[in-house]
Amino acid sequence: MSGRRRNRGLASRFFLAQVIVVAASILAAVVVASLVGPPIFHEHLIMAGHAENSPELFHVEQAYRDTNLIILGAALGTAAVCAAAVTWFFTRRLQRPLGALTAAAQGMARGRYDTRVPALGAGAEVEAVATAFNTMATRLQRTEDTRRRMLSDLAHEMRTPISVLAIYCEALQDGVAHWDEATGALMTDQLARLTRLVEDIHDVSRAEEGRIELDRTPQPVEELLRTAAETHREAYAAKGVTLLLHVGDSAGVVEVDRQRIGQVLGNLLTNALRHTPPGGTVTVSATTHGPHRLALVVADTGDGIAAEHLPQVFERFWRGDTARDRDHGGSGIGLTISRALVEAHGGTLSVTSSGPGAGSVFTVELPRPTRHRTREARAAA
Repeated sequence: MSGRRRNRGLASRFFLAQVIVVAASILAAVVVASLVGPPIFHEHLIMAGHAENSPELFHVEQAYRDTNLIILGAALGTAAVCAAAVTWFFTRRLQRPLGALTAAAQGMARGRYDTRVPALGAGAEVEAVATAFNTMATRLQRTEDTRRRMLSDLAHEMRTPISVLAIYCEALQDGVAHWDEATGALMTDQLARLTRLVEDIHDVSRAEEGRIELDRTPQPVEELLRTAAETHREAYAAKGVTLLLHVGDSAGVVEVDRQRIGQVLGNLLTNALRHTPPGGTVTVSATTHGPHRLALVVADTGDGIAAEHLPQVFERFWRGDTARDRDHGGSGIGLTISRALVEAHGGTLSVTSSGPGAGSVFTVELPRPTRHRTREARAAA
């Protein structure tokens, strides 16, 4: 019995609901007509001159009651037919969009993440469901694409060091190669490469899950940027890229984890150097965005980013140039970790670019502490 109720269709539910409403209305009319109508009608007949308990009075009242029953019965039948027609009409209007949503959901369940629901024209509520479904499908498709790319990149990144280690282990076992300083250095390098990959994956997972503890203390903004710039200045000079530092007097102090923000700035400077050709310029600056926000900006004159690639920049394992390997193009994790670390500080990390060849601008926006909080933090330190 419960299974039959559960499987009842939309049309039958609508029809049943309308029949209940109509029946309740007719029942209320019958009760009113039976209890209130006859006494009032009888009183008016007496006032019109009919004698009490006369045969004429009895037949007139009987005719009144029969007429009421016929009219109410006809009304009930007409209402049932109208309810069925209205139910059929609205059910047809709802079944098509709901059928489209069902088919799309079934397609998603089969792994067809490119499934989308077209405009249904079935009202604001159904359109809102369709829009939410399409948004979910887009995100799932993007997640699935990232997962496939991540697995492909992981396989590619791990294949080379594992192959090298396997070849040398086999050569050592067969006596073709001998353990010497060069062999030890090569195998150590390949093991370090694998270790670095594992650590990167672990770091990005911890960062995205919010499991990184922050040791926040007031830090002078100028000192943070200058330390990051000096750390990378030698690498910039070796490539022939100019590194400029501009910090305004109003930059002041920001309450952050010095090591983690240094990691973010280091990733941004490394990324900028990688994508800026010799003779280019990278500028590090700090500006205020209102009284409570501070922006740390790393701008370069390098490769730039196409508009369609901007939403993917912070996805794990994404590289603007898929031909680059890990040694030349990075692991594709640094920016993902950086964004997660900035968001852990209550800030945002964004990127803008006018297109290929026009350079890129990465902006770290952080909340600035109030003077009261800054004094308390300094006193605690």
